[in-house]
Amino acid sequence: MASLEAEHSTLPEAMEEEDDPLFSNLDLFLFTLIIGLIVYWFMSRKKAEPIPEFKKLDQPMPMTRETSFIEKMKKTGRNIVVFYGSQTGTAEEFANRLSKDAQRYGMKGMAADPEEYDMCELSRLSEIDNSLAIFCMATYGEGDPTDNAQDFYDWLQEHDGELDGVNYTVFALGNKTYEHYNAMGVYVDKRLEELGAKRVFDLGMGDDDGNLEEDFVTWREQFWPAMCEHFGVEASGEDSSIRQYELKEHNDINMNKVYTGELGRLKSFDIQKPPFDSKNPFLAPVTVNRKLNKAGDRYLMHLELDITGSKMRYDSGDHVAVYPTNDTTIVTKLGQVLGVDLDTVISLNNLDEESNKKHPFPCPTTYRTALTHYLDIMHPPRTNVLYELAQYATDIKDQENMRKMASSSPEGKALYQSFVLEDHRNILAILEDIPSLRPPIDHLCELLPRLQARYYSIASSSKVHPNSIHVCAVLVEYTTRTGRLTKGVATNWLKNKVAGDNGHKSIVPMYIRKSQFRLPFKASNPVIMIGPGTGIAPFIGFVQERGWLKEQGKEVGETVLYFGCRHKNEDYLYQEELEEAEKKGVITQLNVAFSRDQEQKVYVQHLLRANKEDLWRQIHKDNAHIYICGDARNMARDVQTAFYEIIEELGGVTRAQATDYIKKLMTKGRYSQDVWS
Repeated sequence: MASLEAEHSTLPEAMEEEDDPLFSNLDLFLFTLIIGLIVYWFMSRKKAEPIPEFKKLDQPMPMTRETSFIEKMKKTGRNIVVFYGSQTGTAEEFANRLSKDAQRYGMKGMAADPEEYDMCELSRLSEIDNSLAIFCMATYGEGDPTDNAQDFYDWLQEHDGELDGVNYTVFALGNKTYEHYNAMGVYVDKRLEELGAKRVFDLGMGDDDGNLEEDFVTWREQFWPAMCEHFGVEASGEDSSIRQYELKEHNDINMNKVYTGELGRLKSFDIQKPPFDSKNPFLAPVTVNRKLNKAGDRYLMHLELDITGSKMRYDSGDHVAVYPTNDTTIVTKLGQVLGVDLDTVISLNNLDEESNKKHPFPCPTTYRTALTHYLDIMHPPRTNVLYELAQYATDIKDQENMRKMASSSPEGKALYQSFVLEDHRNILAILEDIPSLRPPIDHLCELLPRLQARYYSIASSSKVHPNSIHVCAVLVEYTTRTGRLTKGVATNWLKNKVAGDNGHKSIVPMYIRKSQFRLPFKASNPVIMIGPGTGIAPFIGFVQERGWLKEQGKEVGETVLYFGCRHKNEDYLYQEELEEAEKKGVITQLNVAFSRDQEQKVYVQHLLRANKEDLWRQIHKDNAHIYICGDARNMARDVQTAFYEIIEELGGVTRAQATDYIKKLMTKGRYSQDVWS
C-alpha cells in the first residue's frame, strides 16, 4: 500500500507537464511488478487450499463396511436375517445358531448386529422372496435395550413408516426375577406389528432364571417346521454338521503378528491408546487387594485399580467391566485330553467370505491363547455344542445320548438338566466323563462361546478417588455332585492379582460402563440405600461422595443406609468406614441386619418395616430417592414388598395403589435398582 500511495502523490505534478508521458517506464515497471506479485500471492493461496483433498496414490483407501443388509442379502442369495441385541453374548450365540439352522431347512441366513446396519432398510425386506427377519433380543438393566440395540430401539420409537410385507418373529431373552422381564423382546414384537410387519411365529420367551437353553430349544424346534410350512420348503440334511470356519495352521509366522489376548487392535496391550472401551480395555495395575471379611467360610475381597493416565472418568454408581482369563490348569488339561500342542499358531477363517465376522475370535493366535483369553470353557455347554460334537464319539450309545440331550423331547431335556446343568459339567468334565468323545480341537474352539467381561458396581467416588476404581467381590467356589471343585472364573482370577510395586504389577484389562444408578441432582434430597452383602459396593461410593459434598459446604440431605450380613464379627463389610461416616454425620442413619446372630433371622426388609414412619416421611414428604443393590431373586422382591406394605398402611391405600405409587417413583428416577441373580 505504501508504494501505491507514493505513486498517487506524483500524479498532479505529472499532469501539469503536458509534454511528459502519463507514466514513466519506471512507473510502469513498478506497477506491473506489484500487480504480478498480488496475482502470484492470490493464485498460490488458492492452490494451497485444495491440497488436503488429494490423497497420495500409494496410500490405501479406507475400507467401507457394507451398511445395507438388504444389498448384502441380495448379493449372497440369503432370505433370512437374524438380528441380535446382546449384552453378554447369549443372544448373539442364539442368532448364529438360527442363521446356521436355515441351511438345514433349505434356506440361507445371516446373523446381523443392528448397530452395524441401516435399520431403515427393514421396509425393503419384502424385495427378497420368502424373506424373514428374526430378532433375538435381550433385555438389559431396568427393561432397557442392550448397548448394540439402542439405536434400533430409538428408530422403532421414532419411525412412522410402513413395514407392510415384512415377515418377522422374535425370541426374547430375559430373567423373571427382574421387574421388566423380557421388556425389549416384548416391545420389538409389538412395535413391528404396529408398523405393519407380519408376525409369522409367536414370540418366544427365554427365562435365564429357569432354563434359558431349554426355552430356546423348545421354541426353535417348533419354529422351523412352521417356517417350512409357511414358505413351502422341506427340511434337508438335518443330521449333517455344518462348519462355519476352516482351520489354517501357521507353521512359519512372525510372532509379532499373533494375538496374545488383545480384544481388538493387535499389540493394543503393548501400546495403550485411549479411548478405552469394550474392544480396547485399559490395563489397570492393582494397587490394593485385601480380604474384607474377618472370619467365616466365605472370601470377600476389596481391590483398587489404578486408572492414572487413562483419561477415563466415572461417576458413583457406574460399573467397571473386567476381562478375566481362564484357569491355566483347566486349559492345560484340555490340551492333554485332546492330545494337541496348545502352542500351535492357528486361524479359524469364515467360510462365508461376505460375512463381517471373519473369525470367531482374534486370529492368528494359539490354541492356548484362545482357550485362556477368548473362549468360555467353564460354563456348562449348550445343547448345540453337544449336538455338533456327538459325531466324534466312537461309542454309538454316547452319540445317541448327546443327540438326545440336544433334542426337545422330555427325556432329552431331563438328561441335559441332570447330566450337564445340575452336575455343573463344563467341557473338560464332559470329555473326561465321555471317554469315547475326542473332537478336533478346532471344531471345539469354533463351537464354544466367547469369554465375556464381568461387571462390578464401582465401590468408590471419583470425587474422592479420581485415579482409582474400587471393586468389592465374593469368591465363587463350590464342589459339584460329581466331586469336582468348580471355581468362578473372574473372582478366582481377581483373588490372585497380587498388589505391589516390586517391578511386576498385576494388571486387570478393564473399561467403564455408564449406569443410570445415580445420586440425585440436588444433594439436599434424602437418599435411602439398601444393599446387603456385596450390594454395599455402590453405596460406599455414594457415601464418599455425600461426605465430599458436605466438606465443600453443600447442603446434603439425609443419608440413610440399610446393610445386611450374616454375622457382625465375620462379614460386616467396610465396618470401620461406615461407622466413621456415621460419626461424622455423613450417614444420618446406619441400619445393619445381622441375619444369623440371633435365633430368628433378621434381614434388611425387617429393618425397613421397623422404621416405617421415618421412611414414609422421607419418601412422601421429603422427596427421598431409593436405591436397591444386590440379589434380584429374593432380596429385591422382599424389599419391594416391604415398601408396598408401608405405603398401604401409612398412605391408607390399596395394594394396587401402592404398586402404582412405586411405579411412579421408578418413572421419576426415585426408585432405582442395580440387581443381579
